[in-house]
Amino acid sequence: MSVVYILAHCDDEYAALPLILEAQAAGRDQVFLYVAENRGADLPGRRMSEVRTFLAELGLPPANADYACAGTGAYDGQVHLHLRACLAALRRRLDAIPQVEKIVIAAWEGGHADHDACAALAAVLAAERGVGIEQFSLYNRRGLKALPFQACAPIPENGSVRRLRLSPGQWLRWALLVRCYPSQASSWLGLWPSMFAGFLLRGGYGVQSLDPARLSERPHEGDLLYERRFGVTYGAVAQAVAEITGPGLRPSPGPA
Repeated sequence: MSVVYILAHCDDEYAALPLILEAQAAGRDQVFLYVAENRGADLPGRRMSEVRTFLAELGLPPANADYACAGTGAYDGQVHLHLRACLAALRRRLDAIPQVEKIVIAAWEGGHADHDACAALAAVLAAERGVGIEQFSLYNRRGLKALPFQACAPIPENGSVRRLRLSPGQWLRWALLVRCYPSQASSWLGLWPSMFAGFLLRGGYGVQSLDPARLSERPHEGDLLYERRFGVTYGAVAQAVAEITGPGLRPSPGPA
């Protein structure tokens, strides 16, 4: 049985570490598929190398991570503009993976348009295969005024939270593994403190199932982080998502 991670960006998997450890302990194969392309001659290879270093640190096969949508034109920040091409590319990848048990994604939470676009891609693929989706929060602005964002904070609009326990040693290991991403040091300089402070305040790490009906709803009231920071409107994302999901996605079963 395989757990498939459909992620926008190389380093998103860092925020999924408790799920990765859980699947590893259960003896599941894990496959990491990345959707957004990076511009530049060196950056795509460098970022994938960082992902594979992270997986190797966890004792997972580095080759289990790969770009799934290369050549689609879905560059960082523009995944929602290329959903049909990305969906076709991901279908080909999933067809080659035996016994997909579950798909894992960054949450539908209005944090980054690419994350929400990948949630829609995963919902279509999960419905086609009759498997469940779990989502982990990366960052959002729900309920915030002065602060620019909060990291790894599941939003109540996405339903009940399943808590995953970590030992003190696992928490420490997770905190230190951020060193695997030197190319993204400036991003994690802001995210990392919010992440671990939030775990302390909220009582640990939690994940949620994705209800496909959420894809027809604004992630949360108020301004979304990607609207404020990246200039992408919710209307543009919602229109693109509707073009691939249609009116009647079947709810996916809960996690096994």
